[in-house]
Amino acid sequence: MDLHLADSVATLHWLDVLIVLSFVVYAIWSGVSSSSTASESLEEYFLAGRSLPGWKAGLSMAATQFAADTPLLITGIIATSGIFFIWQQWIYALAFLMMGFVLAPSWRRAGVLTDAELTELRYGSGPALALRGIKAIYFGTIFNCVVLGWVLYATSIIAEPFLTWDQWIPSVHGLVSHLVEGLHVPLTAAPTNLPALEAAAANQDPQAVAALAAVWTNSTNNFMSILALVLVTTFYSTTGGLRSVVATDVFQFGVAMLGTGLYMGYVVYECGGMGPMLDEVRKIFADGGPAGIDVTADQILAFTPSQAKGVTFPLIAAFALQWLIQLNADGTGYLAQRSMACRSDKDAKQAAVVFTFAQVICRSLLWLPIGLGLLVLIPFDPASLSGIDAAAQPEAYRALRESTFVAGIKDLLPMGLRGLMLTAMLAALASTIDTHLNWGSSYWTNDIYKRLVCQAWLKKEPNPKQLVWVARGSNLLILGISMVIMTQLTSINTAWQLALLLGAGMGIMLVLRWLWWGVTAWGELATIAASLIAAAPLYLWITDDLLGAAGAATPTRLLLMALIATAAGVGVSLVTPEDPARLRAFFRMAQPPGWWGQIAKDCGADPQANTRRLGFMVAAMFSAALCVFCFLVGIGSWLVGSPAPTWWPLPWALWVVGNLGAGAALVPVWVKLGFGPHATAMPLGGDADPPVHSLDPTDVGRISQLGVVEGFDDAASKPSAAEAPAAEAPAEDVFDPDPMDEDGGDSPADGEEPPPTARP
Repeated sequence: MDLHLADSVATLHWLDVLIVLSFVVYAIWSGVSSSSTASESLEEYFLAGRSLPGWKAGLSMAATQFAADTPLLITGIIATSGIFFIWQQWIYALAFLMMGFVLAPSWRRAGVLTDAELTELRYGSGPALALRGIKAIYFGTIFNCVVLGWVLYATSIIAEPFLTWDQWIPSVHGLVSHLVEGLHVPLTAAPTNLPALEAAAANQDPQAVAALAAVWTNSTNNFMSILALVLVTTFYSTTGGLRSVVATDVFQFGVAMLGTGLYMGYVVYECGGMGPMLDEVRKIFADGGPAGIDVTADQILAFTPSQAKGVTFPLIAAFALQWLIQLNADGTGYLAQRSMACRSDKDAKQAAVVFTFAQVICRSLLWLPIGLGLLVLIPFDPASLSGIDAAAQPEAYRALRESTFVAGIKDLLPMGLRGLMLTAMLAALASTIDTHLNWGSSYWTNDIYKRLVCQAWLKKEPNPKQLVWVARGSNLLILGISMVIMTQLTSINTAWQLALLLGAGMGIMLVLRWLWWGVTAWGELATIAASLIAAAPLYLWITDDLLGAAGAATPTRLLLMALIATAAGVGVSLVTPEDPARLRAFFRMAQPPGWWGQIAKDCGADPQANTRRLGFMVAAMFSAALCVFCFLVGIGSWLVGSPAPTWWPLPWALWVVGNLGAGAALVPVWVKLGFGPHATAMPLGGDADPPVHSLDPTDVGRISQLGVVEGFDDAASKPSAAEAPAAEAPAEDVFDPDPMDEDGGDSPADGEEPPPTARP
């Protein structure tokens, strides 16, 4: 079967088109229905009035990370490296659960709109204002727009086989093609050496002329597809704010899971069942696999390192720590945004649990049979790598296998199911786009325009409705920057790798600022500076040749960057202490767990109890992660026949049953640890300092005394220290998978705190 998606066109049946259009109509309706509420304030626009139930926030996170390019990536990993290497994705469950059990309640109690705003609440003014601006620009523009550019580019891979605008509206296609050719950037799923193709076409080579025409036809089709998708997505995310984004996310996740589940079932059915499918996979890799990848069937199917191929100590170390040495280690970004939007601390924890189970177990277990089945249904054609250098063939083979995920939708699925799966893929793209637009515009509005331009520079308070319009306009700005980046992806790949390396340096300090009073604004700035200085040398000097092992360079760079940057940040923090009054104000507001010593004592808390609370939270996090991993390995091994690890002395069936039993046994453990009274913030006593939000923002002298910056948000948007303990569930409360009221509404259940906007 042909692997080149651009070589043939799949005709969408009217039923397929109807399914796609129904998604578009729902998305637009969601934006319109939420527009009036979203216009009331920034808190309504960016945090849905802090009223989200946990299950809905969790599914919204999962929908965002369902990104349509991820199943393509997983399909390529399975075909070239094996299932074990997907652990580089699964290990992030630890970060998700740390955010939920350890940090989400504090994120929510902090009462901020963005993670950049947290810097001034945590550190005060001076260097904290500079740090806030740096984070807003880096996260809100550079990092956010590069990710969004990648997502937009992935749209071309998904849409090219299906959305043939040149056949549907040729006159409009002809007009748009002039713009696309003028930009001189091919947006096609098929690899294209444009200069060589143009040179051959200039010499009147008939094949080159036809190929060049196909490049611009497909590029124009893809540009129109991207434009259509972003117009719909930008409309509902801009008009309806986070409420609209979350509502469509939940719908999109349901469609994506349904479509993927049916796709998996169809692939397995076409292979004759799981048994015959796995037998064929073993035949394919009986002689080491195609394209010189030299991997066996057991290595392809392995969940554990002892059975996997090419596992080294640096790789294991990087996998084990990757969840911590990354830019979003403490939830910074849209995950923290969803936590802050929850209606109670309990819901914020539930959101992380729902997200983790949906992300790691439900999603992954659908993708594994698809990736294996496509190896059988769309076999490798050696001619597809003709003319490619032998050293480059493994990477080219991986790219071809990635494309089979879309080829399977196009060539294998019947009408109706094809439309549902196309809708699922487009919905996954839209979910990622809407989140990055809403999240990115929060930095531009709250941190850049409101804080830096209006309050710090112009010395005035902006009108709330004016801020909402700034938020809507910044959506368009972010989208424009992302589309420019999308056209330059081939030239910024190195810059993207450096950005990931920078994230490895910042992760540990982002977590420590919550858990240890000693972290300072100067320390965070030193971490950023050390990361910037070390990134290029590590990228250029730490190579596979230097280490003498293929694939060892990337994990080694990440580990070294984490060590260098964290050492710099901690070292500078030790010699630049923060004002104790400022730290007390933050502690009263967020009530973070961990090592707060005298600060906690001054606020009326027991320092030792606060440290023990962290211990219970961390125990809940690791027990929940182990539970997730046991279910994943147990169900996954049974589903695809993965071998037990080499050190396992008992029959294979006991390996599967043991994992499932351990996962089930751990459920009551993490529920009690994470949702019981030991993980609950205790009421604060003492009268060391008044809560931050009770200060009059115009009283500059009083604000300066407490280390709180001028222009802090008014009391209406901040939960008070006295009210913060009420956010926790009663001592006898345990994890409730459905936090909704008996009448099915989204209001808090009895005994839970209302959203901050409902407080008197």
